[in-house]
Amino acid sequence: MVQFTPAQWAQLLAYLQKKHTSICRQWFHDDLTPGRLDGGVLEIHTAKPVQRTYLENRCKEPFVDAAQHVTGQLVAARFVCESDLEPAAEPAAAVHHPAGPGYAPPQVPTELSQPSATPRSGEPDDNELFDGESMVLSPDHSFENFVPGPENQLAHAAAEAVAQQPGTAYNPLFIHGGVGLGKTHLLQAIGQAILDARPGTRVLYVSCDDFITQFIACVQRGKMKAFRDRYRNIDLLMIDDIHLLTTRDRTQEEFHHTFNALTQLHKQIVLSSDAPPHEIPHLEARLVSRLGSGLVAQVSPPGYETRVAILEAKAKLRGFDVPADVIAYLANRLDNNARELEGAICTLHGHVVLMNQPLTLELTRSVYGDTAPARPKMNRATLDHIVDAVTGYYNVKFSDLQSRKRPKSITEPRQICMWLARQRTGFSLEEIGGYFGGRDHTTVMHSLNVVENRKSTEEQYARQVETLLAEVDDRVAV
Repeated sequence: MVQFTPAQWAQLLAYLQKKHTSICRQWFHDDLTPGRLDGGVLEIHTAKPVQRTYLENRCKEPFVDAAQHVTGQLVAARFVCESDLEPAAEPAAAVHHPAGPGYAPPQVPTELSQPSATPRSGEPDDNELFDGESMVLSPDHSFENFVPGPENQLAHAAAEAVAQQPGTAYNPLFIHGGVGLGKTHLLQAIGQAILDARPGTRVLYVSCDDFITQFIACVQRGKMKAFRDRYRNIDLLMIDDIHLLTTRDRTQEEFHHTFNALTQLHKQIVLSSDAPPHEIPHLEARLVSRLGSGLVAQVSPPGYETRVAILEAKAKLRGFDVPADVIAYLANRLDNNARELEGAICTLHGHVVLMNQPLTLELTRSVYGDTAPARPKMNRATLDHIVDAVTGYYNVKFSDLQSRKRPKSITEPRQICMWLARQRTGFSLEEIGGYFGGRDHTTVMHSLNVVENRKSTEEQYARQVETLLAEVDDRVAV
């Protein structure tokens, strides 16, 4: 047994920075320390169990690669935290094993149920029913790293309140908004804050798709007791993209019973969706009522000031020094969502490391010159520009767009008008909704989500939207 030296550790981190840039974070330097190298296994100590679980699931291969490069030996990596190193209070045989990758208690994940019988040959046991792509809490997604702004103020405040008083403040908490606006970040921040304050809390964080898949698998194999034990014997249930429950009657029924079981015991439920409960299609009325019985909070696309703060926070998280003029350039150019901003920081970081060049505004312009044409300045386009372009393209009347008519020939151009207004004007959601027939901000948000989703899945529709966007820009330029 030997101790991994500080010099070796510095070499390991430098290798990760060079060869695995995308995974590197500042907390690797602040919170990780090398332990012993024994039996071909390098111990890496973490400050928090959440970090340990994240590294084990997301970063193990890069760390193994780096350790082997530094030592020149065929070594493995093992991540441990202080709680792992403390003597066990009871025999290891009494410790239960994880119920699935989404279950995230503070130390060794605990099992919610044990197999009821020995599985037949070729049949999965209860644990394997819950295998799949894990929903691991990321240390990146903490309250400390979340950038609050006027676009997400209510959702952020509600999330902090739930973390401080789970089961009593806003239960359920329902957060809705478009892609990449921070819904998942807030869910994970709640989970981490609760685990930090209450280490014994039983937390289950899953995607709605996993919930559906696991339910179907348990129904098919007669394992509903295992499913109900997993989802009802917990303190905090967090489900991403709950809108995917639509058109699935049996799954909605089971979720309804799970919801009732948890809330009757004052257990906290936190959900995310792309639309508020009453706008989710094909959702049972009783579920709409249940989901809206707590606090429903929206997150909207970030304004310029918030985008600047997000870019600064994402750069700091990676230990990446980004000049102020580059931040301003990106904040002006990229205005869709926080995920796009994070991608920009990741892209630039990769260029700087791989090309061994300092980050300048010129380099940034060259990176984005061919892929992101310059956008017109905010507030130059008017709603008249947008209405003229859309009504001419679809051959509809402006009065129809302002009406309550709902045929596809009217709703589609109306939704695109709202999306274009959000892209090319400085008007708020409320102002845009008011202009198009007195609609509220939730209706506008739903329209924005519809356009974004269709653009990502329907090539012809995406071309139509981009054509209209270009036409609006041409009208502005005249």
